[in-house]
Amino acid sequence: MTFSLNRNIIRWVIIASSFIIISLILWNTYTFFQNFKAEERSKMKTWSVAQIDLNSMDNLDTDVNPVTSHVVTETIISTPVIVLDENGSVNFSRNIDSLTIANPKKLEALIRQYESENHPIPVKIGKKVKQTMYYGNSPLLNKLKFYPLALLLIILLFGAVVYFFYRSSKIAEQNKLWTGMAKETAHQIGTPLSSLVGWTEILKTENVNSEYIVEIEKDIDRLQTITDRFSKIGSVPTLKTKDIVAVTKSSYEYLKSRSSKLIKFEIVIPDREIYVNLNEQLFSWTIENLVKNAIDAMKGKGDLKLELNQVERQVFINITDTGKGIPKSSYTKIFEPGYTTKKRGWGLGLSLAKRIVNDYHKGKIKVLTSEIGKGTTIQIMLKQA
Repeated sequence: MTFSLNRNIIRWVIIASSFIIISLILWNTYTFFQNFKAEERSKMKTWSVAQIDLNSMDNLDTDVNPVTSHVVTETIISTPVIVLDENGSVNFSRNIDSLTIANPKKLEALIRQYESENHPIPVKIGKKVKQTMYYGNSPLLNKLKFYPLALLLIILLFGAVVYFFYRSSKIAEQNKLWTGMAKETAHQIGTPLSSLVGWTEILKTENVNSEYIVEIEKDIDRLQTITDRFSKIGSVPTLKTKDIVAVTKSSYEYLKSRSSKLIKFEIVIPDREIYVNLNEQLFSWTIENLVKNAIDAMKGKGDLKLELNQVERQVFINITDTGKGIPKSSYTKIFEPGYTTKKRGWGLGLSLAKRIVNDYHKGKIKVLTSEIGKGTTIQIMLKQA
């Protein structure tokens, strides 16, 4: 118990640490993005000051300072820039397609885009604004802009992986628990069962009504079948080619003879053999679980019909009752371990049926139809051998 608790604590510490590390990376990336953007704006302001110097030199008809020229060109190596004069005409552009500059509508849309990304920088000579510079984010900045989104996606995916890992681990632990309980139950039943077999042999030597002994032997056989079923839980069962018509009929008739006379049993099966790869004991358990659930749904009174038919290579078994019905939202929930509407139910019958059909026999089980207050049809589908 202590080991399991410590393992859970370590697991949650690792998960929490991972989330903290990813969150720190996300925050650091956001901070880096903002700093990089501020540095890029600083360069653009430097470029605007250099532009003023160039304009002044042009007015004075003097040679351009090489340092100033270098600043003008090198600060906007990759940043897209549009400079409009005081009349709104393009005075300078760089890193922008010439066709876009030549198209007034595209140019206006591009200016609006740059204006939304970064505040325009005025180029003043004295107090008068001679030019206005619009610039967009550099390619590197655009890539960094989407990096936090990528990290958020990674966090979501990581969370999903952790959730499914935790869920699968929990289900595995539950399965291990139920498997252990089933095997232990089979082991515990085995001891008194052996004793009952011995006592039956003794009774045969006494002057006891043979009919009593026959009935006792039937119940002993039943207990042996139950023990064998529980012992198979958690292990891969052996499948043999069996006549599914005979196996289904035998299971159905067994329950019919031991159920309330207020239930009208009906069975519709072909007058021929249909062979399917089955584990007879586990499949019989499935039929019994479905029939017992149907009887419970009808509260011991109603019509119960089992219909078996074959369509091409598929064998279908429909079990229909006239019980209370199942809401459509619960069609899949009823097969989950622990789900039950009974006050004293464990919610294991249908989950075991699903495991036997889906996992062991590679078939399918589902709620075919159901109507509240009128009844339910559950269908099993298996492949013909």
